Amino acid sequence: MRNKIPCSADRLGLLDPQMIQAVSEASAFQIGHQYLTENRVRIVEADDAQISSAVIGNSGLYEQTICLKDGHLISKCSCTLPEEPMCRHCIAVLLEYHRWAQPRQSRKTSEARETKPQSSLQADPTTNGKSSTMQSAPPDVKLSEVMQFVEWLQPAMKAIEKGEQVPDPPKLGAGEVTTWIHTIRNLEDRRRESEKVQVNLESDMRDREAYVGRLTQQLQTSIAEAKTAQAASQELQREVATYKGMVAKVGELAGELARYDGQMKSVASEILNKGTQIDKLASSFKEVAETLKSVTKQNSPR
Repeated sequence: MRNKIPCSADRLGLLDPQMIQAVSEASAFQIGHQYLTENRVRIVEADDAQISSAVIGNSGLYEQTICLKDGHLISKCSCTLPEEPMCRHCIAVLLEYHRWAQPRQSRKTSEARETKPQSSLQADPTTNGKSSTMQSAPPDVKLSEVMQFVEWLQPAMKAIEKGEQVPDPPKLGAGEVTTWIHTIRNLEDRRRESEKVQVNLESDMRDREAYVGRLTQQLQTSIAEAKTAQAASQELQREVATYKGMVAKVGELAGELARYDGQMKSVASEILNKGTQIDKLASSFKEVAETLKSVTKQNSPR
């Protein structure tokens, strides 16, 4: 996504949150500010004319390029959101750069600012004519405030080293020293936010490791069950092969029995035929015997 906004500012650091909000969609600015507070912005390279950055969005990592060129603020993001004139990721980058560039801007003298024309960021007509103007002039540094700052800085640094709460700063008026204090406190806040993010990441990592461990254990159990089932299947295959061999032998025996049965029937038929012939011979022998007997009776002397 690429957008171009008319802008009379000569440095990106002059674009404060009010100016950015004035030309942004309300929902996009709110989400961009949330990304800022959640420490999702990573500025890779930056100067007063161009910023290269990356933002961890809700759906992945997106890259941005923001620059001032020919009186326009040109923003480009790798996301595909339809937000205009800037997406939430570019808004978060500008807010982060303003927070980072604040200490440098406060060191500019009021005389140098008076020689510059007033900077403003103007919206396109599609943003209902919203606009914002930034004016500021850093006050002088007082020695008494510097001494109070030094006295506060020593316990503050010890508290930061021990990870304890930073003591309340001295009550000073608006000025360079106050800016230093705000910078240190902002750094401490960002360190604490980073620690919270790290703790959350470590907790999430432990949960993921535990989840992976459970999945690994379930996978090992499933592999063992699969091996057992495979062994049982192989045993069944061997039994089936044995039964097939037995069935083949039974079929062979049945064929042999069928052949023997045919042979037995053939032999029985031959025996029946022989018996019939024997009966016929016996009948013939009987007739011959009776004939001989009758002949013998007739020839015997009386």
